[in-house]
Amino acid sequence: MNKLPDVGLVERARALAPLIASEADEIERSRRLTQPVVSALIENGLYRALMPQSVGGAESQPEVFMQMLEEIAKADASTAWCLGQCNVCGMTAAYLDADAAREIFSAPDSVLAWGAIAHAVQVVPGGYRITARWDFASGSRQANWLGAHVQVLEADGTRRMKPNGVPEIRTIVFPAADATMHDVWDVIGLSGTGTDSYSVDNLFIPEKFSALRDDVAALREKGLLYRFTTYTMFGLGFAAVSLGVARATLDAATDLARGKTSVGQKAMRENNAVQGLIGRTEGNWRAARAYIYGTAAEVWADVSRTGNLTEEHRLALRLASTWTIHQAISVVDAAYHMAGATAVFRSNPFERRFRDMHAIAQQIQARDTHYEDAGRAILSGSPVARGPTT
Repeated sequence: MNKLPDVGLVERARALAPLIASEADEIERSRRLTQPVVSALIENGLYRALMPQSVGGAESQPEVFMQMLEEIAKADASTAWCLGQCNVCGMTAAYLDADAAREIFSAPDSVLAWGAIAHAVQVVPGGYRITARWDFASGSRQANWLGAHVQVLEADGTRRMKPNGVPEIRTIVFPAADATMHDVWDVIGLSGTGTDSYSVDNLFIPEKFSALRDDVAALREKGLLYRFTTYTMFGLGFAAVSLGVARATLDAATDLARGKTSVGQKAMRENNAVQGLIGRTEGNWRAARAYIYGTAAEVWADVSRTGNLTEEHRLALRLASTWTIHQAISVVDAAYHMAGATAVFRSNPFERRFRDMHAIAQQIQARDTHYEDAGRAILSGSPVARGPTT
Protein backbone atom coordinates (compact mmCIF):
# COMPACT_ATOMS: atom_id res chain seq x y z
CA MET A 1 0.00 0.00 0.00
CA ASN A 2 1.25 3.48 -0.89
CA LYS A 3 -1.45 5.47 0.86
CA LEU A 4 -0.04 8.40 2.81
CA PRO A 5 -1.34 10.13 5.94
CA ASP A 6 -4.14 12.67 5.62
CA VAL A 7 -2.15 15.54 4.18
CA GLY A 8 -2.84 17.87 1.29
CA LEU A 9 -2.64 16.99 -2.38
CA VAL A 10 0.61 18.88 -2.92
CA GLU A 11 2.28 17.21 0.05
CA ARG A 12 1.06 13.80 -1.12
CA ALA A 13 2.44 14.44 -4.58
CA ARG A 14 5.80 15.46 -3.13
CA ALA A 15 5.90 12.33 -0.96
CA LEU A 16 5.15 10.08 -3.95
CA ALA A 17 7.97 11.56 -6.05
CA PRO A 18 10.61 8.98 -4.99
CA LEU A 19 8.33 6.10 -5.98
CA ILE A 20 7.53 7.71 -9.33
CA ALA A 21 11.19 8.49 -10.03
CA SER A 22 12.12 4.86 -9.30
CA GLU A 23 9.51 3.69 -11.82
CA ALA A 24 10.40 6.24 -14.52
CA ASP A 25 12.66 3.93 -16.53
CA GLU A 26 9.98 1.24 -16.72
CA ILE A 27 7.33 3.84 -17.57
CA GLU A 28 9.52 4.95 -20.47
CA ARG A 29 10.28 1.40 -21.60
CA SER A 30 6.71 0.08 -21.43
CA ARG A 31 5.10 3.33 -22.67
CA ARG A 32 2.61 3.04 -19.80
CA LEU A 33 2.37 4.23 -16.22
CA THR A 34 3.29 1.24 -14.06
CA GLN A 35 0.79 -0.37 -11.71
CA PRO A 36 2.61 0.77 -8.54
CA VAL A 37 2.42 4.37 -9.74
CA VAL A 38 -1.24 4.18 -10.80
CA SER A 39 -2.19 2.51 -7.53
CA ALA A 40 -0.38 5.16 -5.49
CA LEU A 41 -2.03 8.00 -7.41
CA ILE A 42 -5.47 6.45 -6.88
CA GLU A 43 -4.94 5.58 -3.22
CA ASN A 44 -3.84 9.14 -2.47
CA GLY A 45 -6.71 10.76 -4.36
CA LEU A 46 -4.53 12.59 -6.87
CA TYR A 47 -6.82 11.74 -9.79
CA ARG A 48 -9.71 13.42 -7.94
CA ALA A 49 -8.26 16.90 -7.48
CA LEU A 50 -10.75 18.60 -9.82
CA MET A 51 -13.80 16.39 -9.34
CA PRO A 52 -16.79 17.88 -7.50
CA GLN A 53 -17.11 17.22 -3.80
CA SER A 54 -20.53 15.74 -4.54
CA VAL A 55 -18.82 12.66 -6.05
CA GLY A 56 -16.01 12.53 -3.51
CA GLY A 57 -13.60 14.84 -5.28
CA ALA A 58 -11.40 17.56 -3.79
CA GLU A 59 -12.74 20.39 -6.01
CA SER A 60 -9.35 22.07 -5.58
CA GLN A 61 -8.41 25.59 -6.57
CA PRO A 62 -6.31 25.84 -9.75
CA GLU A 63 -3.18 26.73 -7.76
CA VAL A 64 -3.34 23.48 -5.77
CA PHE A 65 -3.85 21.47 -8.95
CA MET A 66 -0.87 23.18 -10.56
CA GLN A 67 1.44 22.67 -7.59
CA MET A 68 0.48 18.99 -7.45
CA LEU A 69 1.39 18.50 -11.10
CA GLU A 70 4.61 20.48 -10.76
CA GLU A 71 5.79 18.17 -7.97
CA ILE A 72 4.94 15.01 -9.94
CA ALA A 73 6.62 16.39 -13.10
CA LYS A 74 9.92 16.80 -11.27
CA ALA A 75 9.91 13.00 -10.90
CA ASP A 76 8.44 12.02 -14.29
CA ALA A 77 6.84 14.11 -17.01
CA SER A 78 4.68 11.31 -18.43
CA THR A 79 3.08 10.61 -15.07
CA ALA A 80 2.34 14.30 -14.54
CA TRP A 81 0.93 14.67 -18.05
CA CYS A 82 -1.48 11.75 -17.58
CA LEU A 83 -2.48 12.97 -14.14
CA GLY A 84 -3.21 16.44 -15.47
CA GLN A 85 -5.16 15.14 -18.45
CA CYS A 86 -7.34 12.77 -16.43
CA ASN A 87 -7.97 15.34 -13.70
CA VAL A 88 -9.34 17.86 -16.19
CA CYS A 89 -11.45 15.13 -17.82
CA GLY A 90 -12.96 14.57 -14.36
CA MET A 91 -14.40 18.09 -14.42
CA THR A 92 -17.04 16.64 -16.77
CA ALA A 93 -18.83 15.47 -13.62
CA ALA A 94 -19.92 19.07 -13.10
CA TYR A 95 -21.94 18.98 -16.36
CA LEU A 96 -23.32 15.44 -16.36
CA ASP A 97 -26.65 14.28 -15.01
CA ALA A 98 -26.20 13.79 -11.23
CA ASP A 99 -26.95 10.05 -11.29
CA ALA A 100 -24.57 9.51 -14.22
CA ALA A 101 -21.85 11.53 -12.50
CA ARG A 102 -22.15 9.40 -9.36
CA GLU A 103 -22.14 6.17 -11.38
CA ILE A 104 -19.00 7.20 -13.25
CA PHE A 105 -16.97 8.99 -10.60
CA SER A 106 -18.00 7.82 -7.12
CA ALA A 107 -15.66 4.82 -7.05
CA PRO A 108 -12.22 5.77 -5.70
CA ASP A 109 -10.48 4.24 -8.73
CA SER A 110 -12.60 6.05 -11.35
CA VAL A 111 -10.41 7.57 -14.06
CA LEU A 112 -11.71 9.20 -17.25
CA ALA A 113 -9.63 9.90 -20.35
CA TRP A 114 -10.47 11.09 -23.85
CA GLY A 115 -9.03 11.94 -27.25
CA ALA A 116 -9.32 14.76 -29.73
CA ILE A 117 -12.62 16.21 -31.01
CA ALA A 118 -13.85 14.18 -33.99
CA HIS A 119 -16.88 12.50 -35.59
CA ALA A 120 -20.62 12.70 -34.87
CA VAL A 121 -23.19 10.71 -32.93
CA GLN A 122 -26.56 9.78 -34.41
CA VAL A 123 -29.63 10.59 -32.32
CA VAL A 124 -31.67 7.48 -31.51
CA PRO A 125 -34.45 6.85 -28.96
CA GLY A 126 -33.03 7.34 -25.47
CA GLY A 127 -29.65 8.62 -26.51
CA TYR A 128 -27.08 8.32 -29.29
CA ARG A 129 -25.29 5.71 -31.38
CA ILE A 130 -21.82 5.90 -32.87
CA THR A 131 -19.08 4.00 -34.69
CA ALA A 132 -15.80 5.93 -34.63
CA ARG A 133 -12.12 6.05 -33.70
CA TRP A 134 -10.33 8.79 -31.74
CA ASP A 135 -6.65 9.61 -31.31
CA PHE A 136 -4.38 11.28 -28.72
CA ALA A 137 -5.98 9.78 -25.60
CA SER A 138 -3.39 10.54 -22.93
CA GLY A 139 -4.00 8.52 -19.77
CA SER A 140 -6.31 6.07 -21.54
CA ARG A 141 -4.32 3.01 -20.48
CA GLN A 142 -5.14 3.58 -16.80
CA ALA A 143 -8.70 4.82 -17.41
CA ASN A 144 -11.80 2.74 -16.73
CA TRP A 145 -14.01 5.30 -18.49
CA LEU A 146 -13.45 6.93 -21.87
CA GLY A 147 -15.01 10.00 -23.40
CA ALA A 148 -15.25 11.68 -26.78
CA HIS A 149 -16.29 15.08 -28.12
CA VAL A 150 -18.62 14.78 -31.07
CA GLN A 151 -21.08 16.65 -33.23
CA VAL A 152 -24.71 15.53 -33.21
CA LEU A 153 -26.74 14.30 -36.16
CA GLU A 154 -30.50 14.47 -35.60
CA ALA A 155 -32.77 11.55 -36.47
CA ASP A 156 -33.39 13.12 -39.90
CA GLY A 157 -29.65 13.44 -40.56
CA THR A 158 -29.38 17.20 -40.07
CA ARG A 159 -26.57 18.54 -37.93
CA ARG A 160 -27.56 20.00 -34.56
CA MET A 161 -26.53 23.64 -34.38
CA LYS A 162 -26.07 26.05 -31.47
CA PRO A 163 -27.93 29.40 -31.43
CA ASN A 164 -24.80 31.13 -32.73
CA GLY A 165 -24.82 28.97 -35.86
CA VAL A 166 -21.91 26.63 -35.07
CA PRO A 167 -22.29 22.85 -34.61
CA GLU A 168 -23.03 21.64 -31.10
CA ILE A 169 -20.17 19.62 -29.60
CA ARG A 170 -21.37 17.09 -27.05
CA THR A 171 -19.14 15.06 -24.72
CA ILE A 172 -20.10 11.41 -24.42
CA VAL A 173 -18.81 9.04 -21.72
CA PHE A 174 -18.75 5.23 -21.78
CA PRO A 175 -16.95 2.33 -20.03
CA ALA A 176 -13.44 1.72 -21.32
CA ALA A 177 -14.39 -1.95 -21.68
CA ASP A 178 -16.76 -0.93 -24.52
CA ALA A 179 -13.85 0.36 -26.62
CA THR A 180 -11.02 -1.27 -28.56
CA MET A 181 -7.59 0.20 -27.81
CA HIS A 182 -5.02 0.70 -30.57
CA ASP A 183 -1.32 0.79 -29.66
CA VAL A 184 0.06 3.66 -31.74
CA TRP A 185 2.10 5.77 -29.29
CA ASP A 186 5.67 5.23 -30.54
CA VAL A 187 7.23 8.66 -29.99
CA ILE A 188 10.40 10.43 -28.84
CA GLY A 189 8.97 12.27 -25.83
CA LEU A 190 6.26 11.76 -23.21
CA SER A 191 6.59 8.11 -24.21
CA GLY A 192 5.10 6.85 -20.96
CA THR A 193 1.77 8.60 -21.42
CA GLY A 194 0.36 5.80 -23.58
CA THR A 195 -1.44 8.41 -25.67
CA ASP A 196 -3.04 5.76 -27.84
CA SER A 197 -6.15 5.59 -30.03
CA TYR A 198 -9.46 3.87 -29.29
CA SER A 199 -12.56 2.95 -31.24
CA VAL A 200 -16.16 1.85 -30.74
CA ASP A 201 -18.48 -0.04 -33.03
CA ASN A 202 -22.21 0.73 -33.07
CA LEU A 203 -22.08 1.83 -29.43
CA PHE A 204 -25.23 3.13 -27.73
CA ILE A 205 -24.75 6.11 -25.39
CA PRO A 206 -27.67 6.84 -23.03
CA GLU A 207 -28.66 10.50 -23.02
CA LYS A 208 -27.62 10.97 -19.39
CA PHE A 209 -24.06 9.93 -20.27
CA SER A 210 -23.62 12.99 -22.47
CA ALA A 211 -23.01 16.62 -21.56
CA LEU A 212 -22.33 20.05 -23.00
CA ARG A 213 -18.81 20.52 -21.64
CA ASP A 214 -17.62 24.08 -21.04
CA ASP A 215 -21.12 25.47 -21.52
CA VAL A 216 -21.84 27.57 -18.42
CA ALA A 217 -25.58 27.27 -19.02
CA ALA A 218 -25.27 23.48 -18.77
CA LEU A 219 -23.37 23.47 -15.46
CA ARG A 220 -25.01 21.42 -12.70
CA GLU A 221 -22.35 22.07 -10.07
CA LYS A 222 -22.15 25.61 -8.68
CA GLY A 223 -18.61 25.61 -7.27
CA LEU A 224 -16.29 28.40 -8.42
CA LEU A 225 -13.85 25.91 -9.92
CA TYR A 226 -16.36 25.06 -12.65
CA ARG A 227 -16.46 28.63 -13.87
CA PHE A 228 -13.06 27.73 -15.32
CA THR A 229 -13.35 25.84 -18.60
CA THR A 230 -11.59 22.53 -19.14
CA TYR A 231 -9.64 24.18 -21.97
CA THR A 232 -8.29 26.77 -19.53
CA MET A 233 -7.45 24.14 -16.93
CA PHE A 234 -5.57 22.05 -19.49
CA GLY A 235 -3.40 25.11 -20.19
CA LEU A 236 -2.70 25.79 -16.52
CA GLY A 237 -2.00 22.12 -15.83
CA PHE A 238 0.42 21.58 -18.67
CA ALA A 239 2.21 24.84 -17.89
CA ALA A 240 2.73 23.48 -14.38
CA VAL A 241 4.06 20.20 -15.81
CA SER A 242 6.50 22.22 -17.91
CA LEU A 243 7.70 24.11 -14.83
CA GLY A 244 8.32 20.85 -13.00
CA VAL A 245 10.32 19.37 -15.87
CA ALA A 246 12.33 22.56 -16.21
CA ARG A 247 13.01 22.75 -12.45
CA ALA A 248 14.30 19.19 -12.33
CA THR A 249 16.48 19.69 -15.41
CA LEU A 250 18.02 22.91 -14.11
CA ASP A 251 18.62 21.34 -10.69
CA ALA A 252 20.40 18.43 -12.36
CA ALA A 253 22.59 20.82 -14.36
CA THR A 254 23.41 22.81 -11.23
CA ASP A 255 24.37 19.65 -9.35
CA LEU A 256 26.56 18.62 -12.26
CA ALA A 257 28.26 22.03 -12.37
CA ARG A 258 29.16 21.79 -8.71
CA GLY A 259 31.27 18.70 -9.31
CA LYS A 260 32.29 18.46 -12.97
CA THR A 261 35.81 19.32 -14.12
CA SER A 262 37.07 19.02 -17.70
CA VAL A 263 40.75 18.36 -18.44
CA GLY A 264 42.69 21.59 -18.86
CA GLN A 265 39.74 23.81 -17.87
CA LYS A 266 38.34 25.39 -14.73
CA ALA A 267 35.86 23.41 -12.69
CA MET A 268 32.37 24.22 -13.97
CA ARG A 269 31.45 25.87 -10.67
CA GLU A 270 34.34 28.33 -11.12
CA ASN A 271 33.58 29.11 -14.77
CA ASN A 272 32.20 32.64 -15.15
CA ALA A 273 30.13 31.68 -18.20
CA VAL A 274 28.51 28.79 -16.34
CA GLN A 275 27.84 30.97 -13.30
CA GLY A 276 26.18 33.61 -15.44
CA LEU A 277 24.12 31.07 -17.38
CA ILE A 278 22.83 29.43 -14.21
CA GLY A 279 21.91 32.82 -12.76
CA ARG A 280 20.03 33.98 -15.85
CA THR A 281 18.29 30.64 -16.33
CA GLU A 282 17.24 30.52 -12.68
CA GLY A 283 15.79 34.01 -13.05
CA ASN A 284 13.87 33.01 -16.17
CA TRP A 285 12.37 29.99 -14.41
CA ARG A 286 11.35 32.00 -11.37
CA ALA A 287 9.82 34.72 -13.53
CA ALA A 288 7.76 32.19 -15.48
CA ARG A 289 6.53 30.51 -12.32
CA ALA A 290 5.63 33.82 -10.68
CA TYR A 291 3.73 34.92 -13.79
CA ILE A 292 1.58 31.80 -14.20
CA TYR A 293 0.79 31.40 -10.50
CA GLY A 294 0.22 35.12 -10.03
CA THR A 295 -2.18 35.28 -12.97
CA ALA A 296 -4.06 32.18 -11.78
CA ALA A 297 -4.37 33.63 -8.27
CA GLU A 298 -5.59 37.00 -9.54
CA VAL A 299 -8.21 35.43 -11.80
CA TRP A 300 -9.37 33.14 -8.99
CA ALA A 301 -9.79 36.18 -6.73
CA ASP A 302 -11.81 37.96 -9.42
CA VAL A 303 -14.04 34.94 -10.01
CA SER A 304 -14.52 34.52 -6.26
CA ARG A 305 -15.74 38.10 -6.09
CA THR A 306 -17.91 38.21 -9.24
CA GLY A 307 -18.81 34.58 -9.94
CA ASN A 308 -17.83 34.97 -13.60
CA LEU A 309 -14.83 33.99 -15.71
CA THR A 310 -14.64 36.64 -18.44
CA GLU A 311 -13.11 36.47 -21.89
CA GLU A 312 -10.40 38.78 -20.59
CA HIS A 313 -9.64 36.26 -17.87
CA ARG A 314 -9.49 33.39 -20.33
CA LEU A 315 -7.08 35.25 -22.60
CA ALA A 316 -4.89 36.25 -19.66
CA LEU A 317 -4.65 32.63 -18.50
CA ARG A 318 -4.00 31.38 -22.02
CA LEU A 319 -1.23 33.92 -22.57
CA ALA A 320 0.38 33.06 -19.23
CA SER A 321 0.13 29.32 -19.89
CA THR A 322 1.67 29.51 -23.36
CA TRP A 323 4.46 31.86 -22.32
CA THR A 324 5.30 29.71 -19.30
CA ILE A 325 5.60 26.59 -21.45
CA HIS A 326 7.89 28.42 -23.86
CA GLN A 327 10.05 29.74 -21.02
CA ALA A 328 10.28 26.23 -19.59
CA ILE A 329 11.53 25.00 -22.96
CA SER A 330 14.29 27.60 -22.93
CA VAL A 331 15.30 26.60 -19.38
CA VAL A 332 15.52 22.93 -20.35
CA ASP A 333 17.52 23.77 -23.48
CA ALA A 334 19.97 25.92 -21.51
CA ALA A 335 20.46 23.23 -18.85
CA TYR A 336 20.86 20.50 -21.48
CA HIS A 337 23.52 22.41 -23.40
CA MET A 338 25.28 23.40 -20.19
CA ALA A 339 25.69 19.71 -19.32
CA GLY A 340 27.68 19.05 -22.48
CA ALA A 341 28.29 15.46 -23.57
CA THR A 342 27.07 14.24 -20.19
CA ALA A 343 23.53 15.12 -21.26
CA VAL A 344 23.30 12.57 -24.07
CA PHE A 345 23.67 9.47 -21.88
CA ARG A 346 20.42 7.76 -20.93
CA SER A 347 21.86 7.07 -17.48
CA ASN A 348 21.92 10.80 -16.71
CA PRO A 349 18.90 13.00 -15.87
CA PHE A 350 18.91 15.17 -19.00
CA GLU A 351 18.07 13.47 -22.28
CA ARG A 352 14.63 12.15 -21.29
CA ARG A 353 13.57 15.49 -19.86
CA PHE A 354 14.86 17.20 -23.00
CA ARG A 355 12.73 14.88 -25.16
CA ASP A 356 9.71 15.19 -22.88
CA MET A 357 9.90 18.99 -22.86
CA HIS A 358 10.07 19.16 -26.63
CA ALA A 359 7.11 16.79 -26.92
CA ILE A 360 5.16 19.18 -24.69
CA ALA A 361 6.21 22.00 -27.03
CA GLN A 362 4.37 20.28 -29.90
CA GLN A 363 1.03 20.11 -28.09
CA ILE A 364 -1.91 22.45 -28.65
CA GLN A 365 -1.28 24.22 -25.34
CA ALA A 366 2.04 25.60 -26.66
CA ARG A 367 0.88 26.88 -30.05
CA ASP A 368 2.15 30.28 -31.13
CA THR A 369 -1.35 31.13 -32.30
CA HIS A 370 -2.26 31.80 -28.67
CA TYR A 371 -0.06 34.90 -28.86
CA GLU A 372 -2.02 35.99 -31.92
CA ASP A 373 -5.27 35.70 -29.95
CA ALA A 374 -3.82 37.84 -27.15
CA GLY A 375 -2.40 40.39 -29.57
CA ARG A 376 -5.67 40.63 -31.47
CA ALA A 377 -7.53 41.36 -28.24
CA ILE A 378 -5.02 44.01 -27.20
CA LEU A 379 -5.13 45.73 -30.57
CA SER A 380 -8.93 45.65 -30.66
CA GLY A 381 -9.07 47.76 -27.52
CA SER A 382 -10.06 44.89 -25.22
CA PRO A 383 -6.71 44.34 -23.54
CA VAL A 384 -5.72 41.13 -21.84
CA ALA A 385 -5.39 41.46 -18.09
CA ARG A 386 -1.71 42.01 -17.47
CA GLY A 387 -1.48 40.00 -14.26
CA PRO A 388 -0.52 41.05 -10.73
CA THR A 389 1.38 44.30 -10.25
CA THR A 390 2.32 43.73 -6.61
